[in-house]
Amino acid sequence: MAGGGTGVADLRGPRLLNQGVKLAAADLKSALVREAKALGFDCIGVTDPDAIGNAGKYFREFLDAGAHGDMDWLAAQPERRMDPRVLWPGVRSIIMLGFNYGPDDDPLALLEKRTRGAISAYAQGDDYHDVIKKRLKTLARWLVAASGEEVKVFIDTAAVMEKPLAQAAGLGWQGKHTNLVSREFGSWLFLGAIFTASDLPRDTVDTDHCGSCNACQEICPTAAFPAPYKLDARRCISYLTIENKGPIPHEFRKSIGNRIYGCDDCLAVCPWNKFAQQGRETKLAARAELRAPSLAELARLDDAAFRALFSKSPVKRIGRDRFVRNVLIAIGNAEQPSLASEAERLLDDASPLVRGAAVWAMSQLVNRERFEALAAKAIGSETDETVLEEWDLISSVMPRHRASP
Repeated sequence: MAGGGTGVADLRGPRLLNQGVKLAAADLKSALVREAKALGFDCIGVTDPDAIGNAGKYFREFLDAGAHGDMDWLAAQPERRMDPRVLWPGVRSIIMLGFNYGPDDDPLALLEKRTRGAISAYAQGDDYHDVIKKRLKTLARWLVAASGEEVKVFIDTAAVMEKPLAQAAGLGWQGKHTNLVSREFGSWLFLGAIFTASDLPRDTVDTDHCGSCNACQEICPTAAFPAPYKLDARRCISYLTIENKGPIPHEFRKSIGNRIYGCDDCLAVCPWNKFAQQGRETKLAARAELRAPSLAELARLDDAAFRALFSKSPVKRIGRDRFVRNVLIAIGNAEQPSLASEAERLLDDASPLVRGAAVWAMSQLVNRERFEALAAKAIGSETDETVLEEWDLISSVMPRHRASP
């Protein structure tokens, strides 16, 4: 893969301006495509700021239904997402770029390894925000120099509806799981956007190719899709393990299985992945230690060890406590009584979030007598109401008979 900051990308634009040459719109776009490919982007398209269509209406319905859960930032100034010109009145063209991160193995296969954690494919390497934003900025600087027009760069951190815009720019279409699907790269594209004041030729809108397939709807462990093309984030494992700051709701814990950061099920099952290609960017490739990490080892992470293991990783942003919470849910689902000692040790953790998850994990791995003995010891010194509620609730529903570890 071509890296960022090639001599061509850095110098061609300034040289054109210094010579007083201004490219015609079509030539500028052709040169832009070449620069984007040289920087490692796998696909590029241009669309109009007004191209979101009905996506704004559907987004409003999503918010009105409360399906965004605790992601309050989505509901803040929704008009900025629904109309790019509200975000930046000067935008005349929107350039959408795709970066392939296709995994080198099947994410679904890891779900059978119950004593190992499943981390979403996108998070097994370096943080894509850092990797791709540098290249977006390099491309944007080239465009400013070549066109003389102002630009703004976005990658998943601002009020931009990337997926509808990517479909309008011809990069793919929003499938029934609401994610972008590409005929060439399947489900595995990171998206970035450059807003520009230049008026560039538009690309053809891609059309929906899902047909009668409902594989993504049917595979979802938590039934997060109330209907095709509609997502209830509150039921989505990615939301529950990443965005959700509190305890995992009881109704979803068994369904989470060994997924400890995100979920790839609806992406991985898509038939269009038969055309997908393995990503070429080494910084985004899965690290060996994150492919199928041991749940027992992850449960032993303190804050310093967590930060060291997930240095430069998107996983680091949820913090050690939320991550170990997820690990404990996976431990409870592992059906391995030998892991009970890992959960028992965390009953005394400094974090109430971790202690509460440890209570549930223990309830899945030991018999009632052992659980009641642990409860009698812990409840007397427990001060957090959520953890006390966890002990009480589980004690009231735990079966009388379960094999001892």
